[in-house]
Amino acid sequence: MLTEEMQVVFDYPDALTEETTHYCPGCTHGIIHRLVAETIDELGIREKTIGVAPVGCAVFIYNYFDTDFCEAAHGRAPAMATGIKRALPDRVVFTYQGDGDLAAIGTAEIIHAAARGENITVVFVNNAVYGMTSGQMAPTTLPGMKTTTTPTGRDVEIAGYPIRMCELLAQLSGASYIVRRSVHDPGNINRTKKALKTAFRAQLNQAGFSLVEILSSCPTNWGMSPRDALTFVKEKMIPYYPLGDYKVAEAVKTIAQ
Repeated sequence: MLTEEMQVVFDYPDALTEETTHYCPGCTHGIIHRLVAETIDELGIREKTIGVAPVGCAVFIYNYFDTDFCEAAHGRAPAMATGIKRALPDRVVFTYQGDGDLAAIGTAEIIHAAARGENITVVFVNNAVYGMTSGQMAPTTLPGMKTTTTPTGRDVEIAGYPIRMCELLAQLSGASYIVRRSVHDPGNINRTKKALKTAFRAQLNQAGFSLVEILSSCPTNWGMSPRDALTFVKEKMIPYYPLGDYKVAEAVKTIAQ
């Protein structure tokens, strides 16, 4: 019971269920889930939101959100989101995808959804590996980074260079809001929350395609403690994947203010 001297400073988001997640200790998917849920609650859109789940670590995300959800085939979340949004234009449609799902098998889907300017919101979680399937090299694996398929480190002479999705998608005329954030410390968590809210508001204002890339840790597959994994994001990932706004269309600038 609250007394006169007490006030609520923390509450569980209505958009999240109380289901225990399957994520590994130290994984930051849970933080990102909460930020998305808080955004949905604060915008008052829970009853009309439809999420599209990926194949990857977040494959069971529909168990954790108290909103409508669909499960897409690997990489096809943008295509499914496109169909849902066109059939139900009054709904708020978002995808939640990892780097293997979005930047490898789903490369064509995400590029063409952005090129068409589909009025959907994409939450892109980049942890530089295939997390669900034991930590193989992904399109975003850093040069020299060790994975289960690159035990001596990614050799760019053999495997090529990592793909920077924000820089790529920002070149497309149909994209309206393309930004990269991180959740490795409290300040960046707050900035990520603000970006997510802008992305969802862009959709509500018919501004077109938006994507928020979020650098995330994967302690289990990186072979690190949770604390060391967050340090890796700060010291290794951010230099290669600089945080920032890569495209903010005029229609979004007024929304973000």
